[in-house]
Amino acid sequence: MLNRVRSAVAHLVSSGGSSPPRPKSPDLTNATSAPLAAAPETPKSPPARPGSGSGASAKTVEARASFSRPTFLQLSPGGLRRADDHAGRAVQSPPDRGRRLPWSTGYAEVINAGKSRHNEDQACCEVVYVEGRRSVTGAPREPNQDQGLCFYYWGLFDGHAGGGAAEMASRLLHRHIREQLKDLVEILQDPSPPPLCLPCTSGTPDSSDSSHLIGPQSCWSSQKEVTHESLVVGAIENAFQLMDEQMARERERRGHQVEGGCCALVVVYLLGKVYVANAGDSRAIIVRNGEIIPMSREFTPETERQRLQLLGFLKPELLGGEFTHLEFPRRVQPKELGQKMLYRDQNMTGWAYKKIELEDLRFPLVCGEGKKARVMATIGVTRGLGDHNLKVCSSTLPIKPFLSCFPEVRVYDLTQYEHCPDDVLVLGTDGLWDVTSDCEVAATVDRVLSAYEPNDPSRYTALAQALVLGARGTPRDRGWRLPNNKLGSGDDISVFVIPLGGPGSYS
Repeated sequence: MLNRVRSAVAHLVSSGGSSPPRPKSPDLTNATSAPLAAAPETPKSPPARPGSGSGASAKTVEARASFSRPTFLQLSPGGLRRADDHAGRAVQSPPDRGRRLPWSTGYAEVINAGKSRHNEDQACCEVVYVEGRRSVTGAPREPNQDQGLCFYYWGLFDGHAGGGAAEMASRLLHRHIREQLKDLVEILQDPSPPPLCLPCTSGTPDSSDSSHLIGPQSCWSSQKEVTHESLVVGAIENAFQLMDEQMARERERRGHQVEGGCCALVVVYLLGKVYVANAGDSRAIIVRNGEIIPMSREFTPETERQRLQLLGFLKPELLGGEFTHLEFPRRVQPKELGQKMLYRDQNMTGWAYKKIELEDLRFPLVCGEGKKARVMATIGVTRGLGDHNLKVCSSTLPIKPFLSCFPEVRVYDLTQYEHCPDDVLVLGTDGLWDVTSDCEVAATVDRVLSAYEPNDPSRYTALAQALVLGARGTPRDRGWRLPNNKLGSGDDISVFVIPLGGPGSYS
């Protein structure tokens, strides 16, 4: 009976049919048709794209070359074509045999229902070794002195207006994190407080007498405490900024722009702690013994309204005379000049009345609500990478100054809790969360994992697939529908399931 149920789920994953009430272990070779190969543990280039054989037109080759999927999926050319099929929307996961992703991580994805030409999500899962750049004392490190660090890395990148930024970030962001951690290798392994300053490197001139620059000492009576944890957070934040700057440089250096932008949700496990960094509207939650622990929040025009309005207030030139930083319940009409209308500015969480003036007739900087909220009537997320060429529609006014590349980083200490194999960290792009609540995800976690032995490594892939299938729905006459007949997600959906406990999960 169990084999029949598992076969049914395998058919569902590969063909887009309806799901049984209790997902079992699917046959992933049917879902991905990928050849058996070792999952990469070092940064790799994107996989070879189909369409390079003789007889293919240059236009076809160019079109296919713009589409790639994560390397760990190990998709064959046929599998890549199935992953790009908007009609079937087959769920893709890594092969079920051979080397697994670190920690037996589960992953599943599905393409959108026609929203964009290709799947604009990207994902990365790596084990990264960091070799120290220098000794804290300034002395050169011995060649055979192995004092490096290893961190585990997972990343989801939800692209918009093209997949170029997401693809680039999936290849390079973890390298920027590694570079930022090189100065910290010895410091993080030393239990004493971090040094205030690092020694000068060779060739760097010593500072001259700067006593004349020092002001009153009354406010510097004690040194601010800095933790090792905050150093890792700062390294991740700097890596995001450097990644964004590299995207801007690539456009200038090579004469072509990095296509679009992307939200970025990244997890780093280092020295017993999990760091979750989010810039955009993807989200992460921990499900621990049935409890839901949010590990991120969405950054949208609504959640960051006051930051956006403050920037527009302080730098009105960014509004170009086309927008107002004030928010009104609806668009102000010319006939309402001189009347009093509800409004709120950058300092307000409530509403008040003001007299409508001519400047208030301009389009609001932040408009709409929910998934329809937009900045400058154009973009629905306020943090992420890329978007250096994004302009207001029918205008030359840039939107990038209002978008932040800095993530919010939350930290979870794995050593403070006794985790069981059913405790997981779930990462998902907005394609999952648009139609699935935290409680529904937690219920799926319990339902799926309880159907497997705790030491079955395929259980986390099955859970990722169940979450993707639940958000995608099944094809009906009026599109993809959920069991309650509401619309399923027509967006790209990508999910990581990272186990936090169990044998060998973080050894």
